[in-house]
Amino acid sequence: MPYGICHLSVIPVRAQADNSSEMLTQLLYGEHFRITENRKFWSKVRIVDDGTEGWITKQQFLQLDKPQFDTIQQNKSPEYASDLVGYASGKDQVLIPVLLGSSVSNAPLMDQSFEGACLNGTGSKSNIVPTAMYYLHAPFLWGGKTPFGVDDAGLSQMVYKINGNQIPRRASEQAMVGESLSFIEESEPGDLAFFDDKEGNIDHVGIIMKDNFIIHSHGKVRIDRLDHTGIFNREEGRYSHSLRVIKRIV
Repeated sequence: MPYGICHLSVIPVRAQADNSSEMLTQLLYGEHFRITENRKFWSKVRIVDDGTEGWITKQQFLQLDKPQFDTIQQNKSPEYASDLVGYASGKDQVLIPVLLGSSVSNAPLMDQSFEGACLNGTGSKSNIVPTAMYYLHAPFLWGGKTPFGVDDAGLSQMVYKINGNQIPRRASEQAMVGESLSFIEESEPGDLAFFDDKEGNIDHVGIIMKDNFIIHSHGKVRIDRLDHTGIFNREEGRYSHSLRVIKRIV
């Protein structure tokens, strides 16, 4: 099975092999994947970190051989960019913007070096909310994972990833892991709150802060009040999301 790595700042992963197709998620600089199918201009990939499958264009990635892929897999302490924007460069000295949460420990496999701050290992739970604040006011973008566009589950996934904890891509999948808490009063900053629609399907997630606040992506990454009913949007004067469950993952 062939392998690949994202050598650009960020690329879309689409539901179908078509530029107008839904963006399921994004690949950030340094993220690697397995290639499961090839067409003339597109490749279907399975992202190693979370198992998401989708299509990317062949112009937007580099192929890896098996030894290079295994080198990434064997790294038990990957490094992630911790600045909003850093830079990577190769022998041509062309700068590539590297966004928050990118897998910068893989830069040498692309004959590049990274310039910027990074984190590695499992961070303290106390770092989760401060990391989430880097995304504050980022516009909501379905499938997005960056401070320049992110969806609700992308926010929680990236914040946890930067602090050394891998969780699934979608809110409904994230809700399947961790320990359920009975009451908001039992929660700690950094726990995740999940919300459902009228049919009972989990469709939203946010990161709990202290004093009954929550940071989440709804229109933009914003901070709202949280209670046993759900998220109260003071600007709209109504509850925007209905609380389903609170999970402690770390």
